[in-house]
Amino acid sequence: MPRKKIFPTQTAILSCVMIRFLFSRQICLVASLLMWPPLFARAEDGVSRSEVYKNVARLAAVGDKLFHDPRLSASGALSCGSCHSEHAAFAPDNALSVQYGGADMAQRGHRAVPSLKYLENAPQFTEHFFDSEDEADESIDNGPTGGLTWDGRANTLAEQAAIPLLAPFEMGRQTPQEVVHRAVRAGYGDTLKELGPYLHTTNLFVVITKALEAYQQDWRRFYPYSSKYDAYLAGKATLSPQEQLGLKLFEDPEKGNCASCHKSQPGYDSTPPQFTDYGMIAVGVPRNRALPFNRNPNAFDLGLCGPDRTDLKQHADYCGLFRTPSLRNVATRHTLFHNGFYHSLRDAVAFYVLRDTHPEQIYPVGKDGKVLKYDDLPERYQENINMDPPFGPQPGNRPVLSDNEIDAIVAFLNTLTDGYSATQASDATQ
Repeated sequence: MPRKKIFPTQTAILSCVMIRFLFSRQICLVASLLMWPPLFARAEDGVSRSEVYKNVARLAAVGDKLFHDPRLSASGALSCGSCHSEHAAFAPDNALSVQYGGADMAQRGHRAVPSLKYLENAPQFTEHFFDSEDEADESIDNGPTGGLTWDGRANTLAEQAAIPLLAPFEMGRQTPQEVVHRAVRAGYGDTLKELGPYLHTTNLFVVITKALEAYQQDWRRFYPYSSKYDAYLAGKATLSPQEQLGLKLFEDPEKGNCASCHKSQPGYDSTPPQFTDYGMIAVGVPRNRALPFNRNPNAFDLGLCGPDRTDLKQHADYCGLFRTPSLRNVATRHTLFHNGFYHSLRDAVAFYVLRDTHPEQIYPVGKDGKVLKYDDLPERYQENINMDPPFGPQPGNRPVLSDNEIDAIVAFLNTLTDGYSATQASDATQ
């Protein structure tokens, strides 16, 4: 039976996370870099570990520059960092549902830009995922799980990096050769060629994507685990009464039930909570009619079965499913869900308890006075929509969460923002 598979880079990062929590951050960096040789020249090739370390660091450094360099784009105006701002948890620093791009910087896609933080433990995509404390237990199939992007079609950060470089509505409709040409013209040619042998490739586009991947292995930037909740788990911070109530509601299967998908406790292997199970789910978010893609009433973003992903388009039971994102740093987001429909974290939480109890508050009403429920998914696929609590009908149409309880969950979600400082928190209360 299929099981969770981990790539060499993910193994290195997983070890790094565990080492950092058990010992020190300095040891972590050394451990993760020394476990990179499967991607580089090996010891039997006559390359020492110190040389591997040096070249990984060099690859990450050029990846940092490429990430922030707009000259790789067809427009010359858009870099990876334009949509993935470090100051916004590597997500957009604006409230646009989708970002502008393309050769003329006037094109827009149909999905919100996700954060690039906390992707280090994502398993590669599989249609059958078994996750149990008992490694031999395959009794529960969690279905399609893993991968990167909203539909899981990229299995590594290098694969994910290639997508925007070639997308017509992002970096512009380019070929890999055109991206390489732009990089060489920008002055990266010699460095990329020098790093090629350590990656066992002469393909400079591969070197570019691997450099972007290496840059994203920097735990200080991409997975620091420095939120108040992390400090709370380590016994170094105390949650306020409202935050504590929010956590309780978040984990209560009869109330918020958020933790059923957004795991809030350390993993079986003691890794910190990722606030995602990496699973695919259809939640029935309202159609975002502000998107150019949706001007065509017959156009639908079906997630796992298209239009961006094409290998699973025959699976009707996958239509409408999108990958569950991590909720770490969610309070910093200006746009929420795959289509960017919501711009308020409180509204996003309220959606879960109002969708089936008061759908008139969530969806538009047609000319006949009927609520256009689940309006962003064709009726033939609506049976795929998740009905687990807090979804589903409730006695008397009473939402499972009160307004105060929604506020408490939002307060708790704010504890997932990186950069918490006990000293700053103390100063704020004085």
